[in-house]
Amino acid sequence: MELRIGTLLRVGVVIAASVTAIGGLLLAFREGMTPIAAGKFRHEPVPFTGLDDLLAGLPHGEPRSIILFGVVLLVATPIARVGATLVAFVYQRDRFYTGVAAVVLAILLYSLFSGAGLG
Repeated sequence: MELRIGTLLRVGVVIAASVTAIGGLLLAFREGMTPIAAGKFRHEPVPFTGLDDLLAGLPHGEPRSIILFGVVLLVATPIARVGATLVAFVYQRDRFYTGVAAVVLAILLYSLFSGAGLG
């Protein structure tokens, strides 16, 4: 089970890095050649305020949405690891570590979804 959980972490990080890199390349190709007017202020697009904003840009190939989706995948990877560990302890019928893993997972999820602008 430890090998599977380790593989989950490696695969999650590789996928997150790949998605982020693809978004970065798209951003460079789409906006990298845009001339910059030194005397004119160019504001950044409206920031993402939640997952809905992020997910709305993905089907359209919006580079910033793709980059942020990669970051979300990177954050989700260790949370998935704790979830997999919880399942492993339930399978092994280890009540103490099942409880510990459940508390850790609950804290991670609470801290993720209770933040300002998320959820």
